[in-house]
Amino acid sequence: MKRRTVLLAALPAAAFANTPARLKAGVFEPAQPAPEFALKGSDGTELKLARFKGKLVLLMFGFTNCPEVCPTTLATLAQARKQLGADAADVQVVYVTVDPERDDVNRIRQYLAAFDPTFVGGTETPARLAEMRKRYGVVAEKIPKPQANAYGMNHSTSVYVIDRTGKLRAMMPYGHEAKDFVHDLKLLLAAK
Repeated sequence: MKRRTVLLAALPAAAFANTPARLKAGVFEPAQPAPEFALKGSDGTELKLARFKGKLVLLMFGFTNCPEVCPTTLATLAQARKQLGADAADVQVVYVTVDPERDDVNRIRQYLAAFDPTFVGGTETPARLAEMRKRYGVVAEKIPKPQANAYGMNHSTSVYVIDRTGKLRAMMPYGHEAKDFVHDLKLLLAAK
């Protein structure tokens, strides 16, 4: 399956810059409020960004049948949280499905538990998820497979970094190692 990373089509290009001297991820200059959302949470409660105010949020979009990108990214985020030690308590991973037809809250909960039991996922109706993706500049499309009723998904693969106040601070492209996340998270955790 072809992989592609799609940059934020919905946000102004000037809002996205790379500052390698500080963060490994591309940063939003200036930082802007992350779009709020309300989803069915894999932990049994409503999943809203406001729940995690005071924590750093790593927001990603994916699907549980993903053969490579999603499990690789989730494993990397789990490794980064372990490397943070006690600081991991101030970092929340949020995983939003791009495949609501197959990903219900139970399936998402089981899937995420294999990586880190603190990860929380969300789903909703296709229309509400499409609206959320639009606000974040995320694309997702079904890719039919030759088998009957089978399909894969192509989707944006970057991880959004949202600071303690709910602002979009950075976006880490797919393929970065755990150490890059740890580097950026430590800088953001130290920021007042």
